[in-house]
Amino acid sequence: MPHVTMEYSANLETRSDIGALCRAARAALMKTGLFELGAVRVRAVRCDHCAIADEHPDNAFLAALIRIGAGRTLDERRQAGAAVHDALAAALAPLFDTPHFALSVDLVENDTGLSWKTNAMHARLRGKSG
Repeated sequence: MPHVTMEYSANLETRSDIGALCRAARAALMKTGLFELGAVRVRAVRCDHCAIADEHPDNAFLAALIRIGAGRTLDERRQAGAAVHDALAAALAPLFDTPHFALSVDLVENDTGLSWKTNAMHARLRGKSG
């Protein structure tokens, strides 16, 4: 953890580099110093079917959900969420010049009793920086 899932409207692909957005979110999380390199996952999921606001064909969205493991303070959780939001907002800045784009970022903390993980990357990456 953290794992970031970014859902986005299909029409965003013609207006932004989705891979670059994934890398920006990853870099923002690593810069916080709160997470191990081997723990970060960022994925983007294209939404081909959606109804956005007034259904204007230019409407677009990106909704990022950050899931983290338990154990960080409220301030640390806010820092992580704000870092991802700010990185994505900067990368998507031109879209805010139009009245057709929405960005949301939410962070949730997993219940340790209801989360299972097996990660072989930690041993290889522990001690390296992002």
